[in-house]
Amino acid sequence: MPVITEPKIISGNANRPLATAIARRMSMHRGMSVGLVDARVERFNDQEIFVEVFENVRGEDMFIVQSTSNPANDNLMELLIITDALRRSSAARITAVIPYFGYARQDRRSKARTPISAKLVANLITEAGIDRVLTLDLHAAQIQGFFDVPVDNLYAAPVFALDIEHNFKDRMGDLMIVSPDVGGVARARELAKRINAPLAIVDKRREKAGEVAGMTVIGEVAGKTCIIVDDICDTAGTLCKAAEVLIEAGAAEVHSYITHGVLSGPAVERISGSVMKNLVITDSIEPTAAVKAAPNIRIVPTAPMFAQAILNTWNGTSVSSLFETDTLVPIYEGLYTRG
Repeated sequence: MPVITEPKIISGNANRPLATAIARRMSMHRGMSVGLVDARVERFNDQEIFVEVFENVRGEDMFIVQSTSNPANDNLMELLIITDALRRSSAARITAVIPYFGYARQDRRSKARTPISAKLVANLITEAGIDRVLTLDLHAAQIQGFFDVPVDNLYAAPVFALDIEHNFKDRMGDLMIVSPDVGGVARARELAKRINAPLAIVDKRREKAGEVAGMTVIGEVAGKTCIIVDDICDTAGTLCKAAEVLIEAGAAEVHSYITHGVLSGPAVERISGSVMKNLVITDSIEPTAAVKAAPNIRIVPTAPMFAQAILNTWNGTSVSSLFETDTLVPIYEGLYTRG
């Protein structure tokens, strides 16, 4: 008789709270305990990474939960070495669950003699022995094509739509979705369509990386509750400046929904002192103590969505069904209600 295996979750050190939450949510769905595989992921004195798996994984369907966030190189190496440990232990299939895919912003050659680092990282992950990748809001959709294995790219937009409908239910007619730059219009339009809201754009010009020379609002935002939508917030300079420009253009309030809260350097301080009412991020990157303590930063969980995606991958059912807001309502039961 064939042996029916259960999905097994193993975590690196990038975001163990998220991995634990995913396992807990899977336990609820399965009606049985799903825990993290017992393993150690440690560093020697010279910072070499060492992995030891204490459970039998032969013939198992393994899922590695590991964002390649800061420190990006350490977390990437953890992912690769965990993969090698599982492959050499005869795991049947290995899926990399990468809530935040680092190096995604280096998806093309912006100048002569520069790398396409996202492609290099995709090659490393594939060559290490990963059979499938599950991720969230890739910076550019074409990165899926960098991999020679299947990639399922989940979207935060349906979860954000639920959150907006829940928190702005009394003023949905006053909302305006805003893209902070021309490159993010498709992402912002997708959310705007989900909640039936108009769209505006903040056109920005950079003189050099990290510095914005000027911004112009395209669209009528006067009297509107503006919601800025983007995939990554790093130092928050552009985001806070965009919020100021929108208020100067007559916006009543400015809120932001950002998938990946990188929030490096002065980001939290900038956001705390910003004209923005709220910044909503997901837990794709483990929030720091400063992020958790910030009064105007709120975190939306992704564990329900990832847990269902892992179960769908394991049992061979549709992952794309999670692209729809209605599909996520029962998954996020108790957190959001509609109507």
